[in-house]
Amino acid sequence: MLQQVKKRQIDAIERFAIKATQSIGSTNSILVHTALFMMSFMMYFIGFDLNNILLVLTTIVSLEAIYLSIFIQMSVNRQARKLHAVSKDIEEIQEDVEEIQEDVEEIQEDVDEIGKDVEEIQEDVDEIQKDVDEIQEDVDEISEDIEDHTEEEKTNDEKMLSQIEKTLGLLITEIADLKKQHSELINKKKK
Repeated sequence: MLQQVKKRQIDAIERFAIKATQSIGSTNSILVHTALFMMSFMMYFIGFDLNNILLVLTTIVSLEAIYLSIFIQMSVNRQARKLHAVSKDIEEIQEDVEEIQEDVEEIQEDVDEIGKDVEEIQEDVDEIQKDVDEIQEDVDEISEDIEDHTEEEKTNDEKMLSQIEKTLGLLITEIADLKKQHSELINKKKK
């Protein structure tokens, strides 16, 4: 409770110091000070002693200078705190930027690796396609050879040909799947 009261008092003093510093640095302040100085010197013509006028004026100006220097120092301290807070924020932002740069570099490495994987898959798909073409040629040759065999040999050859065709069908399906995966990887890489 006591700390809250002290904090309110300090806040009120700081608000007053801020307003005083702002008002003293204005055109109105120059006009008011000029009028007060002129009025104080005019008091001599009214009949006041010049030494007393100068003594009072010097005392007032000295006190004003002391308070102004305090207010200005409070403003400088407040600005220093703000600058310190801003510098901390800048340091945090720099750290965040460095982390983001590291993440971008890691992502770039991942993209490069995916690109290499895609190229390797494409090479594998091409090789499999060549193998399938060769197998198809072999099947065609076997089909021609079957026509020259006896009925029993033809039955065995047809079974073997049927097995080869099934295997060939599975290979074609796998190639289609690999091409689909290849297309998906390329699309992901483009994104």
